[in-house]
Amino acid sequence: MSGKQKKDLMLFFVVVAAVNLALGFSDGLFSNYFKDVYDVNGFQRGLIEFPRELPGVIVFFLISAVSFLGDITLAIVAQGIAAFGLLSLGFFTPSFGVMLIFLFTTSMGTHLYIPLRDSIGMALSEPDRLGKRMGQFAGVRFACLTVAGLAVFFLFRFGIFSFLSDTKWTFVVAAVFYVLALLLLVRLRRSVGQVRSKREKVKFIFRRKYKYYYVLAIVFGVQKQVMLVFGPWVLIETLGQQVDTIVLLGIIASTLGMFFMPQLGRWIDRFGVKKLLYVDAFSFIGVYLCYGLLAQSFNSGALAKVGLPVLVTCALFVVDRLSSQMGIIRTVYLKSIAISDAEVTPTLSLAMMMDHVVSIIVGVTGGVAWVTFGSQYIFYTVAALSLINLVVAILVKDPGKAQPAAPESGR
Repeated sequence: MSGKQKKDLMLFFVVVAAVNLALGFSDGLFSNYFKDVYDVNGFQRGLIEFPRELPGVIVFFLISAVSFLGDITLAIVAQGIAAFGLLSLGFFTPSFGVMLIFLFTTSMGTHLYIPLRDSIGMALSEPDRLGKRMGQFAGVRFACLTVAGLAVFFLFRFGIFSFLSDTKWTFVVAAVFYVLALLLLVRLRRSVGQVRSKREKVKFIFRRKYKYYYVLAIVFGVQKQVMLVFGPWVLIETLGQQVDTIVLLGIIASTLGMFFMPQLGRWIDRFGVKKLLYVDAFSFIGVYLCYGLLAQSFNSGALAKVGLPVLVTCALFVVDRLSSQMGIIRTVYLKSIAISDAEVTPTLSLAMMMDHVVSIIVGVTGGVAWVTFGSQYIFYTVAALSLINLVVAILVKDPGKAQPAAPESGR
């Protein structure tokens, strides 16, 4: 790797840092924001996920329509959209319906960036160190989430930030970091141009060769929604935990992730994707089975909502955050089987659309199940669905050992 390439790679590391500082000041706090400002219940919390996750469906079509702009240019646009949405939520306390519009706007920016982040990161990385670089990107993400989490923890604990104040300063700070990321991406574009060498329109690609990746993406849509919404809601609604507790747990997860994710990247390079897919599967099965048992015990009164049971739930929250980040295994798997680099971004975008369609369904039905049957059934169902991850791990060929496949004509 030349000196210029290293400089460009380091610049993108700084972009990753800025974006995740923005996320640290915003994304993990929305559940408390909804509770403190709008006093939502479990059913409403599930419904909110429709406007929040809908951009994940739209993003595929948006990237397909304007892909001629290039990945980095689209990433620049994404930061601007996210910043606008957060500034609107930060400086105003709109009605519930209007808030959902600004939430949708913010979510559009963050979701647009996700497939572009992976595509740009892999394009700037050395082919023989892909797992290591993806792990390092994830490590930087966790490090910045830790820093932001510490700041948010103390700012809320000492009353400097509050969701009950006229200005939600945590969202304003997050918007500033998104603007910083935008400026850094402008500089990166000047240096490298666009990372996709062929300035061709991204087309809809659905290949049989990628079937296991699609399956993993769909199942992850279920797992992700439960991790983002219903896992924290056990702590917030069932156990009555406040912003500072949720943020502190996020700090712990991010601190552990700083060391875990780079190591995970090295394990991918060393042991291969197939073996790590087994780890991914067992982590989800174990986490949600434990969540179900705890939720059932809290709901029935078998466990007290103080003391050790609460600490165990908090620990499970941290493990869940770490296990959900093992998506780099799936990303590297896709890269290893992709027919060409030009198909990586559209396939990542299509997978995002799939997982977000599922996420919307799970958000709404999960909210209904929470208030109708009990929260434990949400977690038991997801633990059972996570067995699909295990089946896929058994069925996939090790990309490092598989014979190269001839290009398919069907799309």
